[in-house]
Amino acid sequence: MNAITYKNTKTTLPNWVPTVHENEARGVAYQKDGFCIHIYGKSYGLWVQSIGLTATEHKQCDINDWTVDTFGADEIETMASNVGEAVDGVWRPGLYYQTEIYQAIGVTEYQQKSAEQALKILIEKLDDLFIYIEPSPEGLKAYSHKTRELLILACTEVENIWKQYMDIAGVQPLGANFNTNDYVKLLKPLSLAEFEVSLKPYNTVNPCKPFGHWVAARPTQSLTWYDAYNKTKHDRNLHFKEASLEACIRSVCANIVLFCVRYGPYLLYQGQGTLSALFNQLFEISIIDPDPKTFYMPSLTLPANYSKDLVCGDAKEFIDPWKKTPLIL
Repeated sequence: MNAITYKNTKTTLPNWVPTVHENEARGVAYQKDGFCIHIYGKSYGLWVQSIGLTATEHKQCDINDWTVDTFGADEIETMASNVGEAVDGVWRPGLYYQTEIYQAIGVTEYQQKSAEQALKILIEKLDDLFIYIEPSPEGLKAYSHKTRELLILACTEVENIWKQYMDIAGVQPLGANFNTNDYVKLLKPLSLAEFEVSLKPYNTVNPCKPFGHWVAARPTQSLTWYDAYNKTKHDRNLHFKEASLEACIRSVCANIVLFCVRYGPYLLYQGQGTLSALFNQLFEISIIDPDPKTFYMPSLTLPANYSKDLVCGDAKEFIDPWKKTPLIL
């Protein structure tokens, strides 16, 4: 069952404020069991799709026509995945609740807790560095044994996560062992280039897209922070200065992005532990210019007595189990 995605340009919901579309500028829609189903979504930040703002109407019509008439749908496109499908191990907007994420993309609470601990250690070590080195334009170039230690630890964790994804996809290395010639194949399926991380307390540090310039032609060198790790790991005497504070920041940001892709970003904002507190103190993450066709669309089964009029409400309790599809590189 295919869905469509589009921009909302008007609000016609009965008894609703006529400007809903201004804050909820995106929509996804499909037809099922005689109902036209539309879910509002944002076009900034994490591009949250709001299952709490699900509009439905029991109507026999073309879904494109319905969305144009009801929501002023513009720039309509067919979504890449079928309704109710999610790619194994890959979070995308459309998954919000943690129970959904566990079921839809095949992660466990144990895996999540282990990943949280690993990321917490990295952020704690970076926060400690800020006690001694101010991330000013000059400070970003500073290096020491402590920055080198963090850079190696952070990049080793990145490699660990990359390897997990190669295992999920069932891919074998091109050579004897995996390297960036293999790992760069993850760029598009994981939508890594879309993620941007900001360091909130320090406006001297530009927002970072850790994977924004990753290219297959130069799979190591195009990741400047990873290239720095590779150099200083193998030859500290010659490349000690590569282990700069800036490289540390970017490598930790890369781990934040990979955590979001694997477990969703909401734990970082809404969790009850130390990791969430540290993250909210230091970081902000956004999705920049994403491809909405790659978002997920939950399948809803509405009860027989559900209103057949045009209504809008919370549809969380009507979400069907998700179907997990293979990760293909």
